[in-house]
Amino acid sequence: MTLAHNVVLAPLAGITNLPFRLICHRYGAALAYTEMVSVNGLVREGTKTLALLKSTPEDRPLGIQLFGDKPHDLAEAARMVEGYGDLLDINMGCPVRKVVGTGAGSALLQEPLKIAAMVRAVRKATTLPLTIKIRSGWHCGDNVFREVGHIAEAEGCDAITLHPRSRTMMFSGQADWNQLAELKSALSIPVLGSGDLFTAEDCLRMLTVTGCDGIMIARGALGNPWIFRQVQELARTGIATPVTPPERADMIESHLALFIEELGEAVAVREIKKHIGWYAKGFAGASEIRRAANSAHLAADIFHLTERIRTVAVSDRPAATDYAD
Repeated sequence: MTLAHNVVLAPLAGITNLPFRLICHRYGAALAYTEMVSVNGLVREGTKTLALLKSTPEDRPLGIQLFGDKPHDLAEAARMVEGYGDLLDINMGCPVRKVVGTGAGSALLQEPLKIAAMVRAVRKATTLPLTIKIRSGWHCGDNVFREVGHIAEAEGCDAITLHPRSRTMMFSGQADWNQLAELKSALSIPVLGSGDLFTAEDCLRMLTVTGCDGIMIARGALGNPWIFRQVQELARTGIATPVTPPERADMIESHLALFIEELGEAVAVREIKKHIGWYAKGFAGASEIRRAANSAHLAADIFHLTERIRTVAVSDRPAATDYAD
């Protein structure tokens, strides 16, 4: 697979559905991932879980991220979804209890031999590009990312993404970008970096200081799909165009329209509320907009809020989100 550039949208549970992926593609994401797709759901429920993979030509290239803990089931799931996307990724980094409690996600970092078996099985099951996404290890200081990287490369992985935090860190502290440089120097396959990428400046700095081949933006894209455009602008001209309140208002309306087309008005209004919590930042009165959004029931209520946003002044710099990827 050849991408237009090296800045991609990470898989985000409950976030990277079709409407959000379309927005990020429109603003320059070279590749966007689905939400995590349960292997157990695919193998046992089939059609219901495959609905998560609904896509359109504008949504390509599309990466499909799978999570599970059994090599055979992962291979079967890979065969099932092969026609739905352009790349497969195995989640070996999700730290949330619901996932690690099943033995999947970052729990796999405690079992390198199982990782080898999983990559080997999926590699045999599909001809699509195959990647994995990992954390540095289970506990702080228990760094297995180099070992896992070598295993993945040996078993036929085409690239690897590292979020350089341990599972026990969850999303606290600071990602250790030095680990990205270590992994890049240890492998011949491409290495993508993730973690603490909230601005275009962060993104270019990661590429510069680590030498990684690409970056995967997660939390930094929440309420900020413009970041993909800004990274390209900053690299090309040295200036990233700031986002104005009217642009934020337009984006909320566009996002809502995509949700309505996909889910109907009632569900769309419910879904857009959490995104307004991210879009409505960095301008005077943003906190009041977020509070008012909680009471919205109709699309008309959202349009009333966007008109209010268009009237406010631009602040100096948007605040980084506190939400987890």
